[in-house]
Amino acid sequence: QDKVDPPALGRAVAAGADELARLGKCQIGDKTMYDALAPFADALSENLADGQDLITAWTAAQTVSEQRAAQTADLTPKLGRARPLAQRSIGTPDAGATSMAMVLAAVGRVLADHPC
Repeated sequence: QDKVDPPALGRAVAAGADELARLGKCQIGDKTMYDALAPFADALSENLADGQDLITAWTAAQTVSEQRAAQTADLTPKLGRARPLAQRSIGTPDAGATSMAMVLAAVGRVLADHPC
């Protein structure tokens, strides 16, 4: 089994977030999954740079992702499937952001259960 290189994983997550923004033409505040993924990627990279081990860094970043996903309830969607709902979606977190936070939590549990 190959070992996970935490800094490389952090760079890969950041690259994935950047590619999502590029392909989806999205940015923070558009009420998309990017609102949960980009802050996660930033926090993960910062936590790893601060010397945290992968599980601690991931868990802390995942908490940021959950918080940011919840905060999308205050936003009006500018892109994606929720866009036609506009003002009616205020008060409801974005499904993509919520799902992204859930996926990141699931990956974190796998990493914790199977240390690399």
